[in-house]
Amino acid sequence: MESVAVWQTVGLCGLLSWIGLASYINLTHKLRSLLQPWVARHVVAGAPLVLRIQRYQNSFFDALFSGLSCIVSVSFYTAFLPLLFWSGHGKLARQMTLLMAFCDYLGNSIKDVVSAPRPSCPPVRRITATKGEEENAMEYGLPSSHTLNTVCLSGYLLYYILSYTEDIHASYQFAGFALVCLLVGLIGLGRIYLGMHSPIDVIFGLVFGLMILFFWLNVHEYVDTFITSGQNVTYFWGALSILLLFAYPTPEFPTPSYEFHTAFDGVAFGIISGVQQTYHQFHHEAVARIFTPQLPFATFVGRMLVGLPTILTVKFCSKALAKWILPIVSNTLGMPITSTSYIPMLKSSSIGKVDGSKQRGPLHKLFFFSSQDSFDVDTGIRFVQYAGLAWSVVDLVPSLFSYLNL
Repeated sequence: MESVAVWQTVGLCGLLSWIGLASYINLTHKLRSLLQPWVARHVVAGAPLVLRIQRYQNSFFDALFSGLSCIVSVSFYTAFLPLLFWSGHGKLARQMTLLMAFCDYLGNSIKDVVSAPRPSCPPVRRITATKGEEENAMEYGLPSSHTLNTVCLSGYLLYYILSYTEDIHASYQFAGFALVCLLVGLIGLGRIYLGMHSPIDVIFGLVFGLMILFFWLNVHEYVDTFITSGQNVTYFWGALSILLLFAYPTPEFPTPSYEFHTAFDGVAFGIISGVQQTYHQFHHEAVARIFTPQLPFATFVGRMLVGLPTILTVKFCSKALAKWILPIVSNTLGMPITSTSYIPMLKSSSIGKVDGSKQRGPLHKLFFFSSQDSFDVDTGIRFVQYAGLAWSVVDLVPSLFSYLNL
């Protein structure tokens, strides 16, 4: 018990020290000054290849690559992962959720450190068929998140299937590997065809994705064991999640990347805290799985009809509760805040802001060692909102299933 508490404390203190050191030496700016010019030159140099690929423009390719981008987007995984939990594949679901959060944090951090442009439009034609694609277009380019996420998640899914299925013929293994390679190739080509990324973005997305996947395959069993049977799991991950909100680089200009990181940071905390509390009731390896006599497809449909409205209701209530409580708590602690979008009255002012003659609150002293004067409360609201949604997926909703005999 003491050794566990020691390494958890050392890890959190190390991360906090890293945040302070990186801010003090302005590490993000130094890295950006080295990397951004080099990447920008390759983006410009890659424009002719993008234009050559776009010469084959037609409505079929527009629909194909736009559709593929949607089915490997963050929004798709957010909707798909709850269904994976409710189908009885709890280990796969929580591993893919954590891997997604890990990829999102690393990928978006690199994007905002480098702050590299996307292909210039015009002359490149950019297709944004959905609102999600419009938001993606507001982010920086390198690396391609779609390519990185596809490599990691499809690669891990293939690994999971091959590892937990007995006597798979070599031909099926090869077919699975070929299918993953085909999907990754189509996604990478599609990001260039749609004008969303330069070749350098896709190449680095592929390389970073393979590196992350290799790392995850070596640690995922340790992570899962810690989540399901470790000590101080909820407290440790809660502290880690809060620190990760601050252990994020400041981009050259604001982008939606940090919002995506905040959301998945909250999702990871909600999943871990819920699973840790209810593992032996709802998420152990012996639970009923879909397409078995214990969980027929009709029952799974009933789970979806009950579960999806429930988690959306929890998401709405969590957001409303956070919008009410967080400003009050911040004001009590002397922590100056602003709001970008959630609380209109705070857009041009702050609650709890103090002048130089007054003592600043303890949280302000801890976190505002940089030039930042106030904290965007939208970050906390978004974190609580998605943490509540994720908790309901693995705790509240399975409890309802048990009550309703689903």
